[in-house]
Amino acid sequence: MPIALCRVDDRLIHGQVVIGWGGALHVQLIVLVDDAVSHNDWERDIYRLAVPKGIEVEFVTEAEAEERCAEWSRDPRQVILLTADLETMTKLVRGSGGLIRRVNLGGIHHAPGRTERLRYVYLTQEDIDHLRALEASGVTVTAQDLPTSTPVPVTELLG
Repeated sequence: MPIALCRVDDRLIHGQVVIGWGGALHVQLIVLVDDAVSHNDWERDIYRLAVPKGIEVEFVTEAEAEERCAEWSRDPRQVILLTADLETMTKLVRGSGGLIRRVNLGGIHHAPGRTERLRYVYLTQEDIDHLRALEASGVTVTAQDLPTSTPVPVTELLG
């Protein structure tokens, strides 16, 4: 079964991911791709607290994620693949061998150098470059904070 959701959200695991998307998609596995978090016991424990029983969480590095994308695509469980930034997701898309065809922008929040595109999406020029590269490679990118919200095509964010 293909990965149910590939999401960029700088907050990583939180209510919108677990309750909103997890409930709507009947998710059984969340894969959090982040080199720093995957090596930090304390952060992993904090993120696990946000996940209800019945949903497994895996913490992996970027390199591990590239190697295991095919495995998760074949997994019979509903899987969410989660990164904190567009750079990491772009690397995963390139390394997935075409397995990642859709990317959801769920939350890229305000920070220095970022410009508001939606109330929950703020982008730098580097982010825009990543989005253009994803789009050029045939990946469908939409911004959508919750499954009940209307997806916004990436073309509307790039202006």
